[in-house]
Amino acid sequence: MKLAILSRGPQSYSTRRLKQAALQRDHTVKVLDTLKFAIDLQQGIPDLYFRQKPLSTYDAVLPRIGASVTYYGTAVVRQFQEMDVFCANTAHGIINSRDKLRSLQILSRHHIGIPRTTFVRDKKDVLPAIERVGGAPVVIKLIEGTQGIGVLLAESVKAAESIIELLQSQKQNVLIQKFVAESAGKDIRAFVVGDRVIAAMRRTAQGQEFRSNVHRGGIAEAVELDDIYKETAVRSAQILGLRVAGVDMLERANGPQIMEVNSSPGLEGIESSTGLDVAGAVIDYISAQVDFPEIDIRQRLTVSKGYGVSEIYVPEGSNFVGLTIKDSMLSEKDINVLTLYRGSKTIPNPRSDRILEPDDKLLCFGKLESMRGMIPTKTRRRRRPLVKELGTEELPEHDITSYDID
Repeated sequence: MKLAILSRGPQSYSTRRLKQAALQRDHTVKVLDTLKFAIDLQQGIPDLYFRQKPLSTYDAVLPRIGASVTYYGTAVVRQFQEMDVFCANTAHGIINSRDKLRSLQILSRHHIGIPRTTFVRDKKDVLPAIERVGGAPVVIKLIEGTQGIGVLLAESVKAAESIIELLQSQKQNVLIQKFVAESAGKDIRAFVVGDRVIAAMRRTAQGQEFRSNVHRGGIAEAVELDDIYKETAVRSAQILGLRVAGVDMLERANGPQIMEVNSSPGLEGIESSTGLDVAGAVIDYISAQVDFPEIDIRQRLTVSKGYGVSEIYVPEGSNFVGLTIKDSMLSEKDINVLTLYRGSKTIPNPRSDRILEPDDKLLCFGKLESMRGMIPTKTRRRRRPLVKELGTEELPEHDITSYDID
């Protein structure tokens, strides 16, 4: 495999370890400065130049896109995608995760646990917003901050008002977030590769510091996660469109809450604390994808006119509750269930004898006309939610309504 690592820091620990792991596995690897590319576009021939020369052929790309170069970096990644080069993380996934507000909006609608968060612009809305998240103390975050930078704790409402007013006067967009006292000064970082968590650590802040980032002096130790934490981490990364991600979670009595999903997670802290070859796991995953690539269902299925993908919700009281997938007669209507989501569990290719329960969500591929025909006429004027209720909401007109399209 010929691998390109997109990085502006060839001497950083993470970049060096990824290159070393690739070389140990007899792959050809080069570290390429993200800003040294030129993107060439003409009909039918997307192309890239690197340092004024045509770029040679690569099998895969591993983006390490810093926050300061997000726009140009994702444009380069997108060009690799258009050239049919496998990208460990897509431009879409990187953009989703880089904006804290956007990522929380996406996760919220998919019933992923997150701290109560609000985003306001008008000064008059600040006090009501603080009250809605539970009052002081509150955490104030810059939307595009990294490594704990731009994360502040306001102990009182007055302090919160002052901080927000100052940041907004500097044209900064800020989030107001509930302070989770039971997780004060500590969090979990789960390192997701593909469909599994390959390593996890608990980070604990030192002294009076409430931010647990290793870059801010936090102490990291290996931790074995419960299944609910693993499933939440993997599902969060997948919803945002990331294959390689660092998922930061708060530990609460009622389950994990996602703080942030990082598309370029550092390796030093998690490799040091766990003793695991995380870099090697990333390279092995990329190599396997190059040998046997997954199909992007959102792109491939649009060629089937009249067919599409939709996530369908089975509410309490639905006629489908208590029936097996087979007895629901969906297959007879040319509708195939690809995946069943039940709480935090994901059940791919569910058996036909699987019994449907209230609040199940079905990712289906099938004939759009058949799916629309299941909707009662009287409900079709109602506002369409992002998740359709089986038998109560109209499906949209376009071919694809996959749960992770934004």
